[in-house]
Amino acid sequence: MRMHSPSMSELHAFATAVRLGSFSRAAAELCVTQSAISRAVARLEQHYGVPLIKRNAHALSLTSVGRELLDAVRAPLGAIEEVSARLRVMPADRPLHLAVVPTFASVWLIPRLRSFQALHPGIKLNFVPYSKGEDFSGSTPDAAVLTGLGPEEWPHCSCDYVIGREMVPICHPARLQQRLAQGAWRAPGDLAQEPLLYHTTAPGNWTQWLRAAQAGRQAPNLTTAFDQVSMLIQAVIADMGVALVQRCLVKEALQSGAVVVPFDLPISLQRGYYLCAPHDRRPRPGFAQFRRWLLEAAGEDIRGMGMGERRD
Repeated sequence: MRMHSPSMSELHAFATAVRLGSFSRAAAELCVTQSAISRAVARLEQHYGVPLIKRNAHALSLTSVGRELLDAVRAPLGAIEEVSARLRVMPADRPLHLAVVPTFASVWLIPRLRSFQALHPGIKLNFVPYSKGEDFSGSTPDAAVLTGLGPEEWPHCSCDYVIGREMVPICHPARLQQRLAQGAWRAPGDLAQEPLLYHTTAPGNWTQWLRAAQAGRQAPNLTTAFDQVSMLIQAVIADMGVALVQRCLVKEALQSGAVVVPFDLPISLQRGYYLCAPHDRRPRPGFAQFRRWLLEAAGEDIRGMGMGERRD
C-alpha cells in the first residue's frame, strides 16, 4: 500500500515551528540548524502541494490546510514522544560520550580522572571530538565541557559553571627580572604596553582584566592570537609576550618555574568552562555521577585558589 504520510522529522519540525512561532526557536529546541527546519517545512509543503505556513518578518501563521494538518498531528506526535521516552531504555553499560575543550581536558580534567574512576569503576567515559560550535545535533556527545559567557549561549541545554573565570597574567621569568631591573611594572596597568598574547575567542579579556585591576582605560597592546590556551602558555615560555590565562590551567607551569605571575590578583572575568547537556535527551547512565564529581572537584580547586566558590 502506498504511504501518504510524510516523515516524522518533517512533522516535528512543522509542529514545533508553529508552537514556538519561529524557525530559529524550533531549531534550538530540536537541536538542529534553522535551515534544517526550513528545509523540512518546505519538503512538507511540497509533499502536500500547498503552502502550510505564512511567513513574515515578525511571526508565523497557518494556512487553512496547515491548521487542519496541525490539528490532526499534534496529539499523535505528543503520544508518540511520550511512549518513546518511556520505552527507550539505555544500556547500563553504555559509555558516557563527552566532548571537552582540548587544553582543559589534557591539563585539568584528565589528571583528575583517576579519582572519578576510583569512585565509579562501573562508569566508562569515552572522549569524542570537540567542536567550538557544538549543537548536539549528532548522536554524540552526550554532554560537553564548553567555553563561553554563560548558559544563555546554549538555550537548548542545561548548563553548570565548572571553573575557568579566574584569570592570571603570566610571563617568562627573564622578562619579569628585566622589567623589575628597569624599574618598570610597578602597577598592573604597566602590562598594557607589553606585547599581549590573547585567545582568539576572547580578545576582550585583557581590557576587562586591566579595568578590574584598576588600571584605568588603557588600551591593551594586543599582538598575537592563539586558538588554544596550551599554545598561549608555550608562547609565553618562548618569551613572545605576556598572556592572560585561566589560573586552573597554569599550576604546573608555575610550579616548574617555566612561567611567573607578575601581578597576582584575585580577578574573575565572565568567560568560563561549562558542563552542558541537551534538554531533549534523557540523562545518560553515569552523567549524574560525573556531573556531581566534576563540580565538586572544580569547587575544591577554586577554594584552593582562595577565591571562593561561584556557581550559577
